[in-house]
Amino acid sequence: MAYIQSNRWKISRRQTLKGVGATLALPFLEAMRPMTAYGQSAAATSDPVRMACLFMPNGVRPDRWTPSGSGGNFNLSPILSPLEAVKDDITVISGLSNSPSKKGDGHYYKTASWLTCTTIEATEGSNVSANGISIDQIAAEIIGRSTRLPSMELGTEPITSGVDRNVNLTRLYGSHISWKKPDVPLPCEINPRIAFDRLFRNRDKNGKAGASADQSVLDIVLDDAKSLQRTLGKEDQHKLEQYLESVREVERRMENEASKLGAGQKLTPNALSQLEILNQAINKATGAKNSDELGSRQRLNATEHVRLMMDIMVLAFWTDSTRVSTFMFGNAVSGKNFSFLDGVSGGHHSISHHKNDGKQLDQYQKINTWHTEQYAYMLQRMKAIPEGNANLLDNSMILFGSGIRDGNAHATKNIPIILAGGANGQLKTGRHLDTGGGELGSLYVGMLKRLGVKSTKVGAFNSELRGI
Repeated sequence: MAYIQSNRWKISRRQTLKGVGATLALPFLEAMRPMTAYGQSAAATSDPVRMACLFMPNGVRPDRWTPSGSGGNFNLSPILSPLEAVKDDITVISGLSNSPSKKGDGHYYKTASWLTCTTIEATEGSNVSANGISIDQIAAEIIGRSTRLPSMELGTEPITSGVDRNVNLTRLYGSHISWKKPDVPLPCEINPRIAFDRLFRNRDKNGKAGASADQSVLDIVLDDAKSLQRTLGKEDQHKLEQYLESVREVERRMENEASKLGAGQKLTPNALSQLEILNQAINKATGAKNSDELGSRQRLNATEHVRLMMDIMVLAFWTDSTRVSTFMFGNAVSGKNFSFLDGVSGGHHSISHHKNDGKQLDQYQKINTWHTEQYAYMLQRMKAIPEGNANLLDNSMILFGSGIRDGNAHATKNIPIILAGGANGQLKTGRHLDTGGGELGSLYVGMLKRLGVKSTKVGAFNSELRGI
């Protein structure tokens, strides 16, 4: 059998751009494809499958979430309307329950077990236990061996501590959806700069980036990038330029936010969080002594914060730096102030307890729609990135949802769940799937199977959801 001759610019899938202080993984390029027989195209299955799980706290307005119609003949609901441009790439899944989470009152049982499908141990202290491992960490243990980072855990709010006396549970359960072991929750990184640098900057054994910390990572690897460009074909040159511009865009936006929030202070990778920089600026302007005195005042451009984190996830998937990620829009019982949205006044959690008041419900819906808009943003970014014979979204599974149906009732039946992406042709999309009472754990078993994680179970569930 005759084979295509290897070009002189054939490169390794693991080649990187390097400089003193930075290493950039590369996106998939045609020059990385293995040789194929004449007349054959590279198999789509050579492209890896990625998985992200995006958690939205405090449930949804139930009468504005569920689409009308079923199967491929469905219409998006008002809350889901931002997904119109990617309607053919999603599956809205109705009727699912996370039965093990209903054994306790409030949000914490539903949040900490969202990806474990288990029942947490009741405690007021730090001796937390989810009684199971989350699906992202089940996957990371197997497919994480093939990437530089086994997984990424991202969010927007710091860990909440103390005891919630309404339910006599530690608030720690509301800050974690990722569990490496039953008693080992993984905290979310909330600083975009630190998350970005984890992908691209080299750190010493003390975690410091050194003298290059204030330089653009692209400036650091510029010489290596130019050298590589000269060896690539035109199609790969364009792909590399698109990727480098995306990295540059994220850097620009991070510095822009830091400049606005920190009165010109740079967002350095050694800062503990963006919130600290912002708090310093507000304290200086208002005379507040600590962050508690700031109350529920909006501290950060919430939309830009979320989108920076999503773009970092996309870069991580695009370069195959990791194939597994989680993201928390907020913690359970989050009181994040959504007054930045027109027609909304107050905190998320209090608004979710609407008591069927029409004005409260309308505000609740606006908050839900904002979350969907951010999800749609990530999906569209991924869909715009070619990969193999498809695109990055086609080769991924991006889960979005909440652990409860309605924030007012804390209902665990028919919880809001959407799964986007085709997992490299393994999932049907563009439909509304009504399971008629399926289990969330069974969906997860099916997702893990499509990641290549075989013979596994999630909580007590070991069979996949029918119809996915």
